[in-house]
Amino acid sequence: MLDKVVIANRGEIALRILRACKELGIKTVAVHSKADANLMHLHLADESVCIGPNNPADSYLNIPAIISAAEVTHANAIHPGYGFLSENADFAEQVERSGFTFIGPSADVIRLMGDKVSAIEAMQKAGVPTVPGSNGSLTEDHSHTMAIARDIGYPVIIKAAGGGGGRGMRVVYNEEDLISSVALTKSEAGAAFNNDTVYLEKFLQNPRHVEFQVLADGQGNAIHLGDRDCSLQRRHQKVIEEAPAPGIPDEKRQEVASACIRACIELGYKGAGTFEFLYENGKFYFIEMNTRVQVEHPVTELISGIDIVKEQLRIASGLPLGVAQRDIELKGHAFECRINAEDPKTFMPSPGKVLQFHAPGGNGVRVDSHLYNGYRVPPYYDSLIAKIISYGPDRETALIRMKNALDETVIDGIKTNIPLHQDLVTDPFFKEGGVSIHYLEKKLAE
Repeated sequence: MLDKVVIANRGEIALRILRACKELGIKTVAVHSKADANLMHLHLADESVCIGPNNPADSYLNIPAIISAAEVTHANAIHPGYGFLSENADFAEQVERSGFTFIGPSADVIRLMGDKVSAIEAMQKAGVPTVPGSNGSLTEDHSHTMAIARDIGYPVIIKAAGGGGGRGMRVVYNEEDLISSVALTKSEAGAAFNNDTVYLEKFLQNPRHVEFQVLADGQGNAIHLGDRDCSLQRRHQKVIEEAPAPGIPDEKRQEVASACIRACIELGYKGAGTFEFLYENGKFYFIEMNTRVQVEHPVTELISGIDIVKEQLRIASGLPLGVAQRDIELKGHAFECRINAEDPKTFMPSPGKVLQFHAPGGNGVRVDSHLYNGYRVPPYYDSLIAKIISYGPDRETALIRMKNALDETVIDGIKTNIPLHQDLVTDPFFKEGGVSIHYLEKKLAE
């Protein structure tokens, strides 16, 4: 087992990683910016190191500072959490070259899956269903590009190979706008991602967002832990997630899950990962793979009984998977609401001092949060301050428990999006299950 781990992140995920390390008897090093000197996990870690000023570029994105922290504390591994450097192949490479263990897949795999074109090619090779498209990057042959679009049928979407999080995409509804849209997207991609490669896909107009959680040990063993529906999104950012995804035939679910496992084995994948799909008219279409732990991993933990972060640590220690697919029994239903420090109507960030924090409780309720009374939410980072997770033997029970948990939660001193969540969990269409990725945007617009 690993001896000492640097937690190269902040907030609730840093606390989540620390708890998993403590359960496994692993010592912890908490790194932090000057603005984060009062984070909860710093008081619980064995050691802490300030790695820079408030700006993330000078602290949580400062690769030399993080590796130096590992060196001076004699740690032997670094856990990147999610966000920041978690899917940065150069970071993973430098961690390994410096003699430390990167808790995640290899730099080569991160690089492969981080480029959407190469990721789609790898998925097609493994038999994972993909969106009809150019099957590679677009060239300067405009007539060929137009022929592809005609064959697929409009609307189509132009995507940057290095994009993500809703950036680097442009929908085209007719042939007259196609070539100019390709040129504009290439220009924007080059400026934003230092990579102007773009590709073309069929634009699915009313899909759901469904993803599959996998674990692989890099030793030929891989399993899946079922799926999640993450369709309630605003500006491509997830708001509520649930597991399993409602209303999907078991045979279709199993077919795609098996393809994901095959892909993991062919890639030599190591660690936790998520295959993300669009689901429309009974068909799955691969869009990307996240090579890290997800914000929404708790809903999968609750229905599977598997501690995903502890499995990450075990795998990084060189141990084989501690569980086989036949041992996985998915039971019940779970929801997660992302609680952000923001105005629930304007969505403007709301940093400041938390005067009072009362977490909900009761059967089937879990709260992942770094908040405490008197904590000051800084303005420099993502506004996520808590995750409220509910579990029940069925979807209806889990949703009732979530409503009760939201009603019990008290966060005074700052604004939060709890009122939005309270509205959503009583929304008749969401309660029915299976809303599309556009539903929340349309609801807010109305």
